[in-house]
Amino acid sequence: MARSDSTPAIRIEDLSKTYGSGSSAVQALKHATMHVMPGEVVGLLGASGSGKTTLLQCLGAIIDPTGGRMMLDDEVIFDGEWKVPDRRTLRRDRIGFVFQRPYLIPFLDVLENVAILPMLQGRSHRAARERAMELLETLGIADRAGMRVEQLSGGQQQRVAIARALANHPPIILADEPTAPLDSHRAMSVMQLLHRMAERSDTAIIVVTHDENIIPVFRRLYRLRDGILHEEQGEGRPIVVEAAATV
Repeated sequence: MARSDSTPAIRIEDLSKTYGSGSSAVQALKHATMHVMPGEVVGLLGASGSGKTTLLQCLGAIIDPTGGRMMLDDEVIFDGEWKVPDRRTLRRDRIGFVFQRPYLIPFLDVLENVAILPMLQGRSHRAARERAMELLETLGIADRAGMRVEQLSGGQQQRVAIARALANHPPIILADEPTAPLDSHRAMSVMQLLHRMAERSDTAIIVVTHDENIIPVFRRLYRLRDGILHEEQGEGRPIVVEAAATV
């Protein structure tokens, strides 16, 4: 679907999630509203138990919201019920995921780990590998393309995970604590990569984090408190990465 400059890549309105029923019901997400524009990287903050995981799983079409609306570009994908025929296809083709751990496939080499999603989408082997190599080159690890993932450093594996998340040109990437296993310098390098790829690919990226070191780089933040989502203005500090911090 064509996207205008004023169309959010993802938008949720009045989104709620309740677990259980009756006296044992727990409202984990309460009428949340948010939007993220193409090319924007926003932070999602909150203490353990605040509802971050629930919100991320709703955004990722992993669990069913109780109510509200969700839109990708201008397409309504949830409005009281799912409006897409196959959520697995939705996740594969239109939502990228980056986790604390890269979760790469150990018996595939680096290039194959990135190319597998385009191939599952139906692209030819050649086209999928070309797309994968393009991303690896952009992320500065094309020289590792033929290596097994266990031969890479933790930061290099996270770059491969970012490349895989971008492989199918998704309008949104959900990054769940992507800097958690890294020291502060390498964490900042990952954030630099995410911002660069968001801008180049016109992708909206939501970063869930507890990392106090990276919070100042966000221009916009959402904070969850007891299931209630609040928008905050971030500092938007420039990302400075020391040469030795390359991941």
